[in-house]
Amino acid sequence: MTDRIFKIVPRTEWEATGETYLGSPHDRADGFLHFSTATQLPETLRRYYAGQTDLVLVAVEAEKLGANLKWEHSPSRGEDFPHLYGALPLSAVFWAKPIAKDAIGNFVLPG
Repeated sequence: MTDRIFKIVPRTEWEATGETYLGSPHDRADGFLHFSTATQLPETLRRYYAGQTDLVLVAVEAEKLGANLKWEHSPSRGEDFPHLYGALPLSAVFWAKPIAKDAIGNFVLPG
């Protein structure tokens, strides 16, 4: 397991967050918040966010999520992903930074 996991969120959705982030409509439909590890991020962005702009990358301290964080296998990707069953408390957020795009439209992850 990793210490830090990441959530990709549209900027306007993130800016509207109060004390907790309840997830996207897709998260709520699935019953959990989808996260990625640092190594999973590029493929997650390519598969699910291609063509989107104005995204924020939210870095979260995994250990602060407790038992609500489950690592579950994704058959479509062939690896385990972190899923949060419940709202994301802002107290677990390490940072939130914009995801840029380069001159040819590729995502550039914040450091």
